[in-house]
Amino acid sequence: MLSTLPPAPRFISAQPWFASVPATLQERLRNEVFAVQGDKGAVMMPAGSAVEGWHAVLSGLVMLQSPASKGRSSAFIGVPDGEWFGEGSAMKPEPRKYNVVALRPTTLLCLPLPLFATLRESSLAFNQFLVLHLNMRLGQAMTIIEAGRTQSPEHRVALYLSRLFWRSTRRLNLTQDELGQLVGLSRQTVNRVLRALEELGIVSLDFGKVAIVDDEALGAYLTATAAA
Repeated sequence: MLSTLPPAPRFISAQPWFASVPATLQERLRNEVFAVQGDKGAVMMPAGSAVEGWHAVLSGLVMLQSPASKGRSSAFIGVPDGEWFGEGSAMKPEPRKYNVVALRPTTLLCLPLPLFATLRESSLAFNQFLVLHLNMRLGQAMTIIEAGRTQSPEHRVALYLSRLFWRSTRRLNLTQDELGQLVGLSRQTVNRVLRALEELGIVSLDFGKVAIVDDEALGAYLTATAAA
């Protein structure tokens, strides 16, 4: 039977830790999570704003972007539908450190801070999920920092196509412009690298969307370009 719940309560009810929390807390979660929408290009949560809770992407795609000096900014990571972000911000009593920018029309879920704190205090399953998620984000952040400082455009584009960043799908549904914004390279550079990867049989490009054809070959390409 299809669920009749709205998207936000349905999403929270499907989380792997949800079934382990008490029924009263489950009901609060279903009732108190809420969704917000943003158009393509919108800064849905600006740096310096108060943190309302922990967020997940219900639909769309956002970029977590750190403001920098002299009018420049650095993109940290793209977050696709179905994934959480902002746990570090939710755990610290300080304003948000980065912009959350919609790369396409996007709907976000917010798990309010009081509920986030209650789950941390009372649910082992939630904390185990949170630790795994934090470990994944730490690995992504360290890899991005290293690649941005030392690696070629070829390596950086291939890195952003890897399972480190897109675990749930291998048909990424990214446009070349979106990928360029995430990697911090021009659309022309991204197009050149993608065409080379397509010739190697690593990706396919259908109507501007990227699909990973051969994960092992992508891994080998990353190794080769890292050593170059």
